[in-house]
Amino acid sequence: MLDVYKIREDFPILSKKINNTDLIYFDNAATSQTPNQVIDVISDYYKNSNSNIHRGLHSLSADATDKYENARAIVKNHFGISNSFEVIFTSGTTHGINIISSGLEKELSSKDELIISEMEHHSNIVPWQMLCDKTGSKLKIIPMNSDGTLNIDKYKLLLTPNVKFVFVNHVSNTLGTINPIKEIIDLAHLNNSKVLIDGAQSAAHFKINLSELDVDFYVASAHKLCGPTGVGFLYGKSELLDSLPPYQGGGEMISNVTFKQTEYAELPHKFEAGTPNIAGVIGFGAALEYMNSIGFDNIEAYEKSLLDYATEKLKKIDGIKIYGDINEKISVISFNIKDYHPSDIGSILDQFGIAVRTGQHCTQPIMDHFNIPGTVRASFSFYNTKSEIDLFTDAVEKATSMLG
Repeated sequence: MLDVYKIREDFPILSKKINNTDLIYFDNAATSQTPNQVIDVISDYYKNSNSNIHRGLHSLSADATDKYENARAIVKNHFGISNSFEVIFTSGTTHGINIISSGLEKELSSKDELIISEMEHHSNIVPWQMLCDKTGSKLKIIPMNSDGTLNIDKYKLLLTPNVKFVFVNHVSNTLGTINPIKEIIDLAHLNNSKVLIDGAQSAAHFKINLSELDVDFYVASAHKLCGPTGVGFLYGKSELLDSLPPYQGGGEMISNVTFKQTEYAELPHKFEAGTPNIAGVIGFGAALEYMNSIGFDNIEAYEKSLLDYATEKLKKIDGIKIYGDINEKISVISFNIKDYHPSDIGSILDQFGIAVRTGQHCTQPIMDHFNIPGTVRASFSFYNTKSEIDLFTDAVEKATSMLG
């Protein structure tokens, strides 16, 4: 198991005081914290390598370019991607999804159908609704079961010959449910449908090999993986990315420009217009190296122990309702207590220095499914401890006493 107290020394924010008490950070599904190893790499870039990339012959530019492209190689190797040019750096998961949705406009018609699920984040709903508005395509929804899992039998029925694309998250940011994406992908491919997987919530919790999954597109964000905000990546099979038009026009994504015609650059630069978040990309690479030094098998096992411990303790609280209380989930617990509003509980927990997320979590359809206004969501990472969970559950009980 992990030496969690040694690991915690890498995260300066964990020594912060909130309302004169030690910070307990249980909002990791929104964003993870950043270790010194990543902060130092970003700082070093600005101190010693700050320059634009790919365009200069001078030493600073060459150094920055090498570090940027090394980060691309780190992402490629970590996610089991065949070619570095299939890794497109983006501003995050939402950006990657929008690159694909924009590129599909000319490929779809009113005869075509798209599939998403009832448990998607708004970022994996709204772009496809917008695409359907533009193309006349029909959007179909995989329903959830009462336990917070997807109804795969209904999904099979939705896979008609008209379905061109399936867009599903790997893990629910609200429920923690791990979806059977290999089965979802394989069934779609048997139907000659392409698949995009939103990996924003899965990538931080266990190792993923995209070549083995045979997924067509995959998106994720660095800030869920101990990296900086404002950076992520889009993976796509090269033949599919080649078939899509560029998302933005400008510098870097061209090979030749005249007033008569512009020729676009090869992958990955075709989709990386303008000056990128160079420091962020380099920090992303450092974050993946840091997490791999700990070991994703170790992270997965330890977080599972935190989830089991917290679930057992919370269930002892009178009137609690946990949504998505299943075995196949990551370290996320969404709950309500009696008829107390989740924001009231969250506000009281903050007085004890405990950071949780309350509300709809950008998943209003999930809330509608359970007929609730929102939930309290506690999400754990490998730098959290069971002693923090003890303080958290004690604070939840105090909150219910105060509200009662």
